[in-house]
Amino acid sequence: MLMPPRAVVRRDAGTWSLQAALHRRGLGPVAGVDEAGRGACAGPLVIASCVLRQGDAARLDGLTDSKLMTAAARERMFDLVTERAVDYSVVVVPTAEVDLMGVHVANIEGMRRAVARLTTHPGYVLVDGFRVPGLTAPSMPVLKGDQAAACVAAASVLAKVTRDRIMAELHETLPVYRFDVHKGYCTGLHSRALREHGPSHEHRWSYVNVAAAGVAHGLRAPHRVALSVAASAVVQNGEPPQ
Repeated sequence: MLMPPRAVVRRDAGTWSLQAALHRRGLGPVAGVDEAGRGACAGPLVIASCVLRQGDAARLDGLTDSKLMTAAARERMFDLVTERAVDYSVVVVPTAEVDLMGVHVANIEGMRRAVARLTTHPGYVLVDGFRVPGLTAPSMPVLKGDQAAACVAAASVLAKVTRDRIMAELHETLPVYRFDVHKGYCTGLHSRALREHGPSHEHRWSYVNVAAAGVAHGLRAPHRVALSVAASAVVQNGEPPQ
């Protein structure tokens, strides 16, 4: 893996400093990659990649981790990013695919797809949190990347808003689960709906709480769940079982 040369990162540049340092060393354009929905037990996994314009910090003022923004602020930033970005790509991994591969593998594969679909080939890729092998450009994981690098924050906004819109649409067909409120995450409201109604075809049957609710209602998974996922790698809220 190609590592970036030593470069001075200006603290006063904030979340744009790492991207700027890579550009100064000839490693641009820089793409950021992030996901939304990893910890949810229902709905798709959404991954986005984004290449921002150098010098756009003022126009994208307020850009940060999508989870730290209000819904209205995310929507406004989504419009700004899609208008101003050099390039971006959004990949939606359906629930059935998450259950077949497992959420971590599905996330890694989705990140590869998101970068590969960029029409502007990046010189370097910044990924939120962990290393992603097999990308089409050299890459580096960034701890809390959606708070540390503007291009990763932009990707987090694209992924989060896209997924929230999908979950709002699912609420129209599956209103008993209130996907419009919790967006498929394991809140108390969602857990009560699971116990009362059992899981739907949009739930992740590889998650232990969903599988348990299905058993309680005498239901079977509507799609294939890989044995390695269902038996030895079942996850709860995106984390390994305790």
